[in-house]
Amino acid sequence: MTDHDENTNDTLDVVVIGGGAAGLSGALTLVRQRRSTVVVDAGAPRNAPAAGVHGLLALDGTPPAELVARGRAEVEGYGGRVVDDRVVSVAHVEAGFEVTLAEGAPLVARRLLVATGLVDDLPDVPGVAERWGRDVIHCPFCHGWESRDRRIGVLAASPMSVHQALMMRQLSDDVRFFAHGVELSEDDRATLDALGVPVFDGAVERLEIEDDAIRGVRLAHGAVVEVDVVAVGTRLHARADFLAGIGLEPVDHMMGTMLPADAAGRTPVPGVWVAGNATDLMAQVSGAAADAARVAAQIHGDLLMTDLQATLAARGGKVSA
Repeated sequence: MTDHDENTNDTLDVVVIGGGAAGLSGALTLVRQRRSTVVVDAGAPRNAPAAGVHGLLALDGTPPAELVARGRAEVEGYGGRVVDDRVVSVAHVEAGFEVTLAEGAPLVARRLLVATGLVDDLPDVPGVAERWGRDVIHCPFCHGWESRDRRIGVLAASPMSVHQALMMRQLSDDVRFFAHGVELSEDDRATLDALGVPVFDGAVERLEIEDDAIRGVRLAHGAVVEVDVVAVGTRLHARADFLAGIGLEPVDHMMGTMLPADAAGRTPVPGVWVAGNATDLMAQVSGAAADAARVAAQIHGDLLMTDLQATLAARGGKVSA
């Protein structure tokens, strides 16, 4: 174990970048193994507008901020530290990595765990951003139950939007599809027809909002189609600009961009690991947290073997295969 005093320049075992469910879960696993760990969180969680986190066993419906606060308290209870700051850049140094922060002093760590999550690229339609996470939704598993039996409009943003209409049709008998410039194949139209989902071709001008709720979708030609909920299949992008200095950049994915990693969470840059939505675009909160706990265990094992090799090398021995 490496003890870390926040008033010294000691090298940490791990800096966890991102303090959502994934980052805090990974940090909890590490601090319980007596790994000196600091979590850096920029305070911009993707699920901040949501009323509650759903599908999380025994904590279903917990407000996101409450979940994070409880997670922070658990990490800090085992001696970890959570820093409210933003990572500007990361560089290689002899000890491992130097993490430059927007406001605080740099941190030096032997390993990094990236758990920064995603940014949603929303359609440029007035009303979408304003209602995002409330009655503009993206995930049937996160918000589906709350949208059941309501009038659901699917605002197309990619070819995957037809699949999204299929998912929403399980939740409501009244689903309407707004093509919004997305070209639909004959098979797509046949699928929507079979589901009983009407298609509205042409561009969407804006969402109609009244009394703090969506009332309809206004088409470019002026007609308003009444809906209660709008589902959008956004493009998803890993938050990773700060990693460019060590040669780690997102790669393309059919739904956006993600950080590449092997099955254990190792990225192509030795010593840097990734967990949660930054590498698994479809992970829910429960899956992201579980993934980070698994990856953190791999980091701990990697540090154990690194230290053992160093000890044996100093004694003239080696690690057996």
